[in-house]
Amino acid sequence: MGQSRKGKKNRGRERSETCEGCGRLFPRHRGVEYSKRSTFSTDLRTGDNVSHSIVIDAWYCLGCAKHRKILEKIKRQNERQRGAF
Repeated sequence: MGQSRKGKKNRGRERSETCEGCGRLFPRHRGVEYSKRSTFSTDLRTGDNVSHSIVIDAWYCLGCAKHRKILEKIKRQNERQRGAF
C-alpha cells in the first residue's frame, strides 16, 4: 500500500537563506554566517549610564562575502582567538 514515511526526516533538503547584500536565495552550506554586533548607550557621564548590545547573525552568499571582504574578517577573528595575533 505505499511506503511508510517513518524513515524520511528531511534528508537531501537543506534550509535556504537570504543574502543580506543582494537578496539571493542559497542553500545554507554555500553561505557565510557573519555576526554583527551593535551597541547602544545613553552617553551619560554619570553613574546611570545604560548600555545595551545585541548580536545579529547575517548570512551572505559567497559572491557578496568575497566582495565585502567578510571572509578575511572572519579569518582574522579566528586567528585572534587562537592566539596567533
